[in-house]
Amino acid sequence: MQSVTEIALEKAVRGVFTRPEVACWIGGSPDRQFSLLKRAVAAGEVVRIHRGLYCLAAKYLRQRIDPLVLAQRIYSPSYISLETALSYHGWIPEAVYAVTSTSLDRSREFETPMGHFSFTRVPQETFYAEVTRVEKENGGSFLLAVPLKALADYVYAHKCDWNSARPVVESLRIDESSLAAVDPASFDRLLANYTARRVRRFLKGLRKDLIR
Repeated sequence: MQSVTEIALEKAVRGVFTRPEVACWIGGSPDRQFSLLKRAVAAGEVVRIHRGLYCLAAKYLRQRIDPLVLAQRIYSPSYISLETALSYHGWIPEAVYAVTSTSLDRSREFETPMGHFSFTRVPQETFYAEVTRVEKENGGSFLLAVPLKALADYVYAHKCDWNSARPVVESLRIDESSLAAVDPASFDRLLANYTARRVRRFLKGLRKDLIR
């Protein structure tokens, strides 16, 4: 009989799989499935990322697991936002060591062998408004907030009382040319989407500074 590791090498998409997938691959009782998984983890062949989510050990992977792709498998519905999205878009110069996302459900933090993942709940009318899908060249995809939305989520998450472009430039060191390139229509779409007064005040003040 094949081990969990051998089957995962054949069937796990980019080396990541869930316990329900193992149940489909192996069959039998839940105790038997868990025993085989536990054996693979103990042998260092499989890594437990989070409850019910696993991946093959690095020596078995054909390519590195992308943490941005992994985030939505750890906790969903969610999309990459806040500092991680701003860094991805090149808006902030600092390296980001945690993967930050916005979630539809309650805020959560996960410390995993693949790094730290942070999910912040942000009230919205339409959760995926101004969110795009990024397709990776080596396979896999993730959902990503456009820069202005990532900034709006940041203001909500960090309780920033901002109402102009000045604190954005001074606190986050975002280049003014990046702000100037924002599509004016994006302000209208996001103002209709957010319910938090802090976020709406920020978006209105920023729009006033940028669109004259």
